[in-house]
Amino acid sequence: MPIPRVAIVGRPNVGKSSIFNWIGGRRLAIVEDTAGVTRDRLTTLIEYNGRHFELIDTGGMGIEDVDNLTEQVEGQIAAAIEEADILLFVVDTRAGLVPLDEEVALRLRKVDKPILLVANKTDSPSLDANAQEFRKLGRGWLTLVSVQQNRNKDILMDLIVQRLPEMIEEPEDIEPPIMKVAIVGRRNVGKSTFVNSLAKEERVIVSEVPGTTRDSVDVMFELDGHKFMAIDTPGLRRNKSVKTDIDWYGVHRAQRSIRRADVVLLFFDCKQQMSKVDKQLAHYIAEQYKPCIFVVNKWDQLAGQMPTERWVRYVREMFPTMAYCPIGFVTGQTGKNVKALLNHAQMLFKQSQQRISTGQLNRLIKAAVEKHEPPLYQLKRPKIYYATQVSEAPPSIVVVCNQPQGFTAPYRRYLLGFLRDHLPFGEIPIKLYLQPRARDDSRDEIGDSSAMRANLLPVVDESDDDSFEDEAYDEDADDTYEEEFEEEFEDEFDSEESENEEPEDEDADEGIEDEHTEDEHTEDEHIEDESAEGEDAVQDEELSEFEDIELDLPNQDGADSDNPSRRNS
Repeated sequence: MPIPRVAIVGRPNVGKSSIFNWIGGRRLAIVEDTAGVTRDRLTTLIEYNGRHFELIDTGGMGIEDVDNLTEQVEGQIAAAIEEADILLFVVDTRAGLVPLDEEVALRLRKVDKPILLVANKTDSPSLDANAQEFRKLGRGWLTLVSVQQNRNKDILMDLIVQRLPEMIEEPEDIEPPIMKVAIVGRRNVGKSTFVNSLAKEERVIVSEVPGTTRDSVDVMFELDGHKFMAIDTPGLRRNKSVKTDIDWYGVHRAQRSIRRADVVLLFFDCKQQMSKVDKQLAHYIAEQYKPCIFVVNKWDQLAGQMPTERWVRYVREMFPTMAYCPIGFVTGQTGKNVKALLNHAQMLFKQSQQRISTGQLNRLIKAAVEKHEPPLYQLKRPKIYYATQVSEAPPSIVVVCNQPQGFTAPYRRYLLGFLRDHLPFGEIPIKLYLQPRARDDSRDEIGDSSAMRANLLPVVDESDDDSFEDEAYDEDADDTYEEEFEEEFEDEFDSEESENEEPEDEDADEGIEDEHTEDEHTEDEHIEDESAEGEDAVQDEELSEFEDIELDLPNQDGADSDNPSRRNS
């Protein structure tokens, strides 16, 4: 038997979303004085006194949406009322009884379900008398509460639990989803359509109006007998286009959804150019070390016109630091390749949960160092002693070394690439930590330092010299010897320079130097011109591949100058 549902309904701006957050115990829905902020149904699982139920937040009844989405919002409200077991009819004590409250009550009279009349904003006992006028609505048990003052929450929860249908809760009904998938991207790339395709119902509002989705919506769905959660997020805009509080909330809700998710699907429109917003989203996903799949949506519009290899190459050029991320081509409206995409997302999730033994990791690190040693740092080569994996999701590897600052960023990328090629982390990010070895730690599982030091010393033939057989290398003595040798060499050089000093023809030297300089500049300019011409020829050849496809690249907010047909050189 499915878990019971409790829906919150009422006219706009009576505090429905505030009650939703209040009962849920955290900020789940956007709370704003502007009417009509909530459009889609928001849900969360509530546990109280051993009973579980799903709480549903809805939009305001009887409002004319500014984007002409009134019909879609009313459809979401009707769906919530139909599937709910209990209704919370919310009114505003401060504003008093208004005609729209009576219209809502008239609509609810046709609903044969338990109803609680919740008089919100009853901040003190002095306002209790004002709330009595709502009894004339004739629907529901009157309950006086105040979210702002945290008043009578326990009374409201007890009344809800008393009216829940009797049922035997099965463990599978309340178990959390095995994987959370966040669908992110800029506006109008087909995120909500994709979510509806997963849920196999009109779970969220879909329209051509940019910014239709204003809040993150958690949608539960099943695939092959397993429960998953898809998180639909608001479409993002460039920072300079974020002008309202709703846009600001949308950005932060999308970022929070990325942090909550196990796998992130970054959506692109196949007929639109890459934008700065796409790059910012990809950068934020990489900062959070989340497994990511680049999803090219609406591919049915270019099927047979452009091979997928061109889009793959284009995506790789736009996000070179995320070359490990797989790329999928789907059509959200028809559901084409959707199941294959989710199966691949499950594979990434399983990769992020794996753990590698310390022995195997050390053998790989040793092989990586033998293949390509770290560059010199302050005339010495940094040394790696051992490595170990300390956590999963994301896989976090600690490399213990002598000089963490000596490992440059390119060499760290080399180590990550080598590990990704030889470990089951081929398509997910890896978090790498470099830490110095503790004084009381003598472990060295990569190898002794003599091989590393040999690269810094001159090659000496020890076959004829017996003094090298048992003599240990003294690093301090060697440093002292080098300092004495440098001082002696400098003294001899100064004395010879003073003896052999002769008058010089400064003008002649200057003429020779200027002549050489002019020749060098001329030659350099000639070489630069040739290389520039060669690069332009190569880039023109690459860009010509996209010239045969006419892409619809509207000049929308968030658009950048990068696109498949005109790329930045």
